Amino acid sequence: MTILRFLIGRPVLSIVLSLAIFILGLISFFELPISEYPNLTPPTIIVTAQFPGANPSTLSEVVAAPLEEQLVGLEKLSYMSSQATADGRLTTTLTFSYDTDLNVALQLVQNRVSSALSRLPEITQKLGVKVLKNTQELTMAVHLISPNKTYDELYLRNFAMMHVKKELAKIKGVDSVALFGSGEYAMRIWLNPERLAQRNLSPNDVVTALQEQNVQVSSGLIGEAPDNDYSVLQKPFDIRGQLSTPEAFGEVVIRTDRDGQSIFLKDIARIELGANNYGLKALLNNQLAVAMFIFQAPQSNAIDISDAARATMQELSKTFPEDIEFRVVYDPTVFVKSSMRSVFFTLIEALLLVFIVVILFLQQWRSSLIVLLTIPVSVVGTFFFIYWCGFSINTLTLFGLILAIGIVVDDAIVVVENVARHLDRGLPPAQAVDKSMSEVGGAIFAISATLAIIFVPVSFVDGLAGKFYSQFALTIAIAATISAFCALTLTPTLAAILLRPQSQGIDRVDRALHRFLGRFFDGFNRLSNSYSSQYGRHVQTIMEKRGKFIAIYLVLVGVMLGLVYLVPKGYLPSQDKQYLISVVQLNEGATLAQTTEVVKEMAAIGLKEPGVVDAVQFPGLSINGFTNSSSQGVVFFVLDSFSQRRSQLLSAETIARKLQKKFMNVEEAFVAIFPPPVILGLGNTGGFKLQLEDRGGVGNETLRNTVKAIQRSSMSYEELFGVYSNFNINYPQLSVDIDRKKLKKLGLTYKNVIDAIQIYFGSLYVNDFRQFGHVYQVILQADPTFRSSPPDLLNIKIPNQDGEMVPLSAVLQINDTFGPESSTRYNTYLSADINGFAGMGYTLGQAEEKMVSLLEQILPDGLTYEWTDLSYQDRTSSNSLVYVLLISILFVFLLLAAYYESWSLPSVVILLVPLSVLSAMVGVIMCDSDNNVFTQISLFVLAGLSCKNVILIVDFARTLEKQGKSHYQAALISCQLRLRPVLMTSVAFIAGVLPMVFSSGAGSEMRNVMGATVFYGMVGVTVFSLFFTPIFYSLVRQLEQPGFSRP
Repeated sequence: MTILRFLIGRPVLSIVLSLAIFILGLISFFELPISEYPNLTPPTIIVTAQFPGANPSTLSEVVAAPLEEQLVGLEKLSYMSSQATADGRLTTTLTFSYDTDLNVALQLVQNRVSSALSRLPEITQKLGVKVLKNTQELTMAVHLISPNKTYDELYLRNFAMMHVKKELAKIKGVDSVALFGSGEYAMRIWLNPERLAQRNLSPNDVVTALQEQNVQVSSGLIGEAPDNDYSVLQKPFDIRGQLSTPEAFGEVVIRTDRDGQSIFLKDIARIELGANNYGLKALLNNQLAVAMFIFQAPQSNAIDISDAARATMQELSKTFPEDIEFRVVYDPTVFVKSSMRSVFFTLIEALLLVFIVVILFLQQWRSSLIVLLTIPVSVVGTFFFIYWCGFSINTLTLFGLILAIGIVVDDAIVVVENVARHLDRGLPPAQAVDKSMSEVGGAIFAISATLAIIFVPVSFVDGLAGKFYSQFALTIAIAATISAFCALTLTPTLAAILLRPQSQGIDRVDRALHRFLGRFFDGFNRLSNSYSSQYGRHVQTIMEKRGKFIAIYLVLVGVMLGLVYLVPKGYLPSQDKQYLISVVQLNEGATLAQTTEVVKEMAAIGLKEPGVVDAVQFPGLSINGFTNSSSQGVVFFVLDSFSQRRSQLLSAETIARKLQKKFMNVEEAFVAIFPPPVILGLGNTGGFKLQLEDRGGVGNETLRNTVKAIQRSSMSYEELFGVYSNFNINYPQLSVDIDRKKLKKLGLTYKNVIDAIQIYFGSLYVNDFRQFGHVYQVILQADPTFRSSPPDLLNIKIPNQDGEMVPLSAVLQINDTFGPESSTRYNTYLSADINGFAGMGYTLGQAEEKMVSLLEQILPDGLTYEWTDLSYQDRTSSNSLVYVLLISILFVFLLLAAYYESWSLPSVVILLVPLSVLSAMVGVIMCDSDNNVFTQISLFVLAGLSCKNVILIVDFARTLEKQGKSHYQAALISCQLRLRPVLMTSVAFIAGVLPMVFSSGAGSEMRNVMGATVFYGMVGVTVFSLFFTPIFYSLVRQLEQPGFSRP
């Protein structure tokens, strides 16, 4: 109190300190990054490798397995998944726990990969195994199109590569820019096997010639030191060793015969500047395009990146060739901007409602001004500490500030109300402030310390839940601490300066205020006084029947426990994020051209649907890991803004149902449409995901049958909807058997046969060439006309040891068979994914529990399962909340024990916490919600607020006891004395929450859940604390000192 008196006695110092906090917060506000959420994606590292021409099973066994053997067991590795696809590409994703230093993990992974390189195929080593940090978050996509089809997709892709990508990559906060659609330039050498056979050549002869004649030469110079001939000029040689045009490559000499005749590459191949990859296309509204995905770096501002990217594209487009334009249709920051804007409006609405409540209760402009001045200092000042903690302005921190508005005025209301009470009793302002602070200063400290300390354990929660809880919790704790500082320094200072007793009359401002609102004030005061007198009688009656109400309390606690058990568990509310994801799966073995036609049909259907404005299409892309697959495709349907979709008929969920029905008419394809993942980076769609693992070596056939059984059985349960799997082993394949005896007999080598098959049918990256200031690949492959059917392989001829041409039909036998389109491994085991959604009226938690029950019935010996992505994070952190809440309550108990110097009085405060949970659960049920992350966060807020109300009453009761009142009298009088401040603070908080309850627009689903939970919880907390606190106080004091008495 000595420090407080020092600050109160120096009003300028108190005001300067508050202004400093406000100014620091204001400066920090403009420096803070803005995002929808904090970084919620766990640290991830991606390892990529290639084995051109290998089928998924071979790639999995020959490349994935050796890598995984080295990578398994890495420190803090949560799970590891590998995806091997039919185009010879392998992607291994390693997901680590949230407390992992990604740079350290990257180094460890690189070391382990290096150890495995010697066991990988030679071509895989040559192409390189890449190890990359995946800390990126997709900010937006920019498309280049040619409206009049002047330019093809290959030109657009490479125009973007050379002229656009690097400019976008320069934008502050951009981590990388990835291109989708067609491929980079490559020198495609399309071999003619018949012409090679006519000239007794093998494809290896072509490889050797290219390696000899397409080289980068370091040719030196003349006149270089220590040459002492001063007459010689220094001149470098320019030897064009590396070729750069199709014509130059055509002049490569493959062989010169004895008669001097040369065979050139152009004699046996068609050479063109083509693409290095033809396996993926990009379309925008059914028009060929190239998509540029912009990823932001950690701690960057997504909105600033989006604005800068749009400005950069606008400037670059001035120099584009005619008939090249850009479009920005997929931009998640539009949702973020809309969501942030909605939250800011909710913040302003909360401020206005709190202002109205303060005016209504205090009915004086001076008192109201003092209280309201604490809001900008506490709220804006919090931004400084958010910046200092490395947080961002996101949904969670803003939610914390919205709830903090109702909290930060509480302390000031308590001080102002108490000072006004003493002023009305005739004390001078300075004495009134001094006496008031001696009465409520300790309570304010205890309240603020309680609100702060109840959130401290939350910051230590690990996993995804901790990421959600910590920023929200610490924001409220910081705001409450600043509020307490203001209430103990700025508020009493301003009260001493501005407040005056009612005996001095009212000034002109108050007179004007009462002229307009006098009747309303009078009615409110009559109602308030009437309720106050009735409240006193009710409390007296309740205390006389204390035993019955203690029994009622125990019943209520039992009901609370029952509701906590019965309320369905969820994780995150589903959201309308202004786009939907649709996937298509054609019949096994479908070509990219066939998939493209179906994807175009889907887009045409979607674009006719009201509410859909654009279709971003990727034929040849699988939703399972976003890998290449000729028979699959993905379409992102971008929806209209929320202002244009106010009707429920235009909600994302309704649009998805309508499109799903229309997609049923798409022939020869399975089409489904899903909501996007709530958290980008944790799953590719919403819903749950798990991996079936073959730990017993039962094989693909058993995996397939089990997956089918799970899908069939899931249809019988209402809790499950849309259960599907990307696992498919019916992909048509050709089994090639090589007769090794005939190989030797005919003078062929196994390596030459395999090389010929790989080069002709799989392609081979030979070396590089330079063009347009970039380095591109030289790729050998048979011309498409010579690899369109199985007989083409048998017709291939290669020379034997005697130079005779031998057809492969002499040593090969081809049979039709089936195999996996892609091969997935999870934690080193062959696996199959299971995805699904909650049925109508059920939560994701209920769907997951039903799936667990189903798996226990169906899984055969040798198969087990593990959850992955968001489901994994949910289940590994779901049990931590109960323990953290108990630890928080323990901390509060210890704090209050130290404050009261009593081990029993804190129990008066703690006993109200279960009733706050009961009130919240009732609210959850009434709103038809579930027990999700935002519900759980709200419980911490309610626990702190329930303690706040009780502390106000208990603190006054102790003071009255010290003045000679009995336990009974102290409890009764303190309740009546603190009724008005308790109601004022509670109503102010409830008013601040109302905008969240009735919020709409982007992100409103989360605001509604949290708002409703806190609203109902706070109403219950207020009622319960007013009636149960005197009972618990008198009971505890009686147990401490049995001499209980009544007046």
